Amino acid sequence: MYKLFIRPLLFLLKPESVHNLIVKTLKILFRIPGIPWIFSKSFEMNNPELQRHFLGLTFSNPIGLAAGFDKNAEVYNEFSHFGFSFIEIGTVTPVPQPGNTKPRSFRIPKDKGLINRMGFNNKGVEYAANRLKKNNPKVIIGGNIGKNTSTPNSKAIDDYKTAFKKLYDHVDYLVVNLSCPNIKNLNELQDKKATKEILDELDKIRHTKPQRKPLLLKISPDLQTEDLEDVIDIYFSTGIDGVIATNTTITRKNLNTPDKKIKKIGTGGLSGKPITSKSTDIIRYLTERSDHKIPIVAVGGIMKPEDALEKLEAGATLVQIYTGFIYNGPGFVKKINKEILKET
Repeated sequence: MYKLFIRPLLFLLKPESVHNLIVKTLKILFRIPGIPWIFSKSFEMNNPELQRHFLGLTFSNPIGLAAGFDKNAEVYNEFSHFGFSFIEIGTVTPVPQPGNTKPRSFRIPKDKGLINRMGFNNKGVEYAANRLKKNNPKVIIGGNIGKNTSTPNSKAIDDYKTAFKKLYDHVDYLVVNLSCPNIKNLNELQDKKATKEILDELDKIRHTKPQRKPLLLKISPDLQTEDLEDVIDIYFSTGIDGVIATNTTITRKNLNTPDKKIKKIGTGGLSGKPITSKSTDIIRYLTERSDHKIPIVAVGGIMKPEDALEKLEAGATLVQIYTGFIYNGPGFVKKINKEILKET
């Protein structure tokens, strides 16, 4: 139904237009009595064998919605009815920003992928925090934080501290995003020294809170072996609780989409099928090199249930989807959970 009729219609529109349409539609649709129940019956799976205990939290199943879709914490409760056990909001920044100029999101269907250079467009951390405060989450919420584009890297730590403080009381876990390829020079903060400084400062703030909430680092799929060794060292030498692997890639290797179209699209982070193996390889490397000690949330190229199973086998405890949800539709979470149950 989705792939035959709904997706072709949606794909006639620009990706960002579809995104905005879905957010607005869900807000209206779920106000209708009975709609949440219908969606829950259609897409949720309540099986105790799917439960996962991770970083002190209990997840009803291992599947979450990755950051980037519900940027401003506007439809997390609605998305929970699609079967997700956790939703990661953001990336949010200390003050609102429009992001990069449009167009900034592109589909490459021949590769089952997306290229985006959104640039942390969001309404600011206070807006997201207020949304979460007013609308009690019915699902586990992660908060993905970043710096404003106008903030120089020399002062980036202040942005991360501000976003961390304002979001802390309203989410279940927090994610430090230093790996988005769409913010100018953000990759420089992935330097081992800079990363440790930011994480150490956030951990100090966390120690002042009455409740200790998990803090994770989201990493790039473009890290080399020596960089991954740095990630392992960072995990063991700072107070972070885990790693989210991985973000989008800047590479454009082995694509089926014509080079002319790729060049016309231009810069941006590539997600979807092209990074499936790359993400899984990084998860496996971190798991094996750390002797299975690093808690990992997998994201990147989960386009079919087997991709999720492979990432779990590689060492992840939870998985997040985004591009796979766009290409497969609302029943995708349930399909993955059914395959996980078969392996249980």
